[in-house]
Amino acid sequence: MIDRDKARALRQMIVKASASLSDEDAVDAVELYPAWSGNGVQYTAGERIRSGEKLYRVVQTHTSQPDWSPANTPALFAEVAKPGEIPVWHQPTGAQDAYMVGDKVYFPNAGDPVYVSTVDNNVWQPGVYGWELAT
Repeated sequence: MIDRDKARALRQMIVKASASLSDEDAVDAVELYPAWSGNGVQYTAGERIRSGEKLYRVVQTHTSQPDWSPANTPALFAEVAKPGEIPVWHQPTGAQDAYMVGDKVYFPNAGDPVYVSTVDNNVWQPGVYGWELAT
């Protein structure tokens, strides 16, 4: 059995190593990432955190607030999806989460039709511009 100090040191090494995982591997090891906290934590753009069972990438460097949870603040967090998983469309807030050619989404809800983006940097909702129904 290892003591607490050794366990803390190992945990720090695991967290450091998890930063080098690909998104594909990271979503299978979401437990390695720190849990989101709304209690004034400084988050840096590019780092990954977990909220519930989901993994998110920090989009903008910021200090957390209780009402800025990852699921409700797409300007600050982007969900890291499993490869091949089709997400529900959400309104992009900028270039960091705009859809690219070939991206697929359900619209307006999960289980509804799947649309494929036909343009890069797509910020429009399906049916407006830059999408076609998946075949």
